[in-house]
Amino acid sequence: MVCGGFACSKNALCALNVVYMLVGLLLIGVAAWGKGLGLVSSIHIIGGVIAVGVFLLLIAVAGLYMIILGLVFIFQFGISCSCLAINRSKQTDVINASWWVMSNKTRDELERSFDCCGLFNFTTLYQQDYDFCTAICKSQSPTCQMCGEKFLKHSDEALKILGGVGLFFSFTEILGVWLAMRFRNQKDPRANPSAFL
Repeated sequence: MVCGGFACSKNALCALNVVYMLVGLLLIGVAAWGKGLGLVSSIHIIGGVIAVGVFLLLIAVAGLYMIILGLVFIFQFGISCSCLAINRSKQTDVINASWWVMSNKTRDELERSFDCCGLFNFTTLYQQDYDFCTAICKSQSPTCQMCGEKFLKHSDEALKILGGVGLFFSFTEILGVWLAMRFRNQKDPRANPSAFL
């Protein structure tokens, strides 16, 4: 049997199902592990990752590729391109807006985990933020690095990685849609030759 025929399409589609099941289980497991170790304190992030994992697992189990994966491709492709296209000034705006919406407890946790104080020096509240900082660097030296600079460095790396990985997997979703359409429209050589599946 030649590859590209009914059996090859069926096996490739089954293999893709298994990969998406494993990725879904991996997302659920990593989110639970991160919550268990206390690496991520936000329940919204954990809930979102678990929801994506469950959604991907359901897609793989149900095999609803053509419609759902087509929609997931559109969203994932758009978000991946946005992650890769966002410039440093937009990242600064987002970080600045997020910083002042956070609770004081969250700011303290971030300052301690990144070992920095305050956000950016161009804000009028920087000195007040710096005075209440509980990071280790403050006790070791008279000045600490600003959190905004560290956040920008990490967010730039994270956006590039997320955008690249998302873009790669969005094209595997198109492969899944193509395989599902191809498999659906092929004749099963073992069945009635005039019947389509």
